[in-house]
Amino acid sequence: QVQLVESGGGSVQAGGSLRLSCAASGYIFSSCGMGWHRQAPGKERELVSYVTSDGTTSYTDSVKGRFTISRDNAKNTLYLQMNSLKTEDTAVYYCAACGHYRFGYKYWGQGTQVTVSS
Repeated sequence: QVQLVESGGGSVQAGGSLRLSCAASGYIFSSCGMGWHRQAPGKERELVSYVTSDGTTSYTDSVKGRFTISRDNAKNTLYLQMNSLKTEDTAVYYCAACGHYRFGYKYWGQGTQVTVSS
């Protein structure tokens, strides 16, 4: 059974940092593109960041310079380091694997809440 389990969410003040992790099991994800998406209340789910199987990264404009996506294929784990957090970063963050943010993914995690207060 393939599973993606996010962790590391929580509540933080604006300007703070959090590091999200996405542990994958039941499948070897080293050959997969993986991404982080988020959904704020009343809004559609949006791409935050994406990393290809060979490590090429992309970011939505609002997080460039603040967030860093990385992957550890040996641990089958995806990370999102979030610095200089803003209140508008408040959302449920989802990990996704084996696909592309334009065309869809095969697997999704259950999400982890990130709340940034002023």
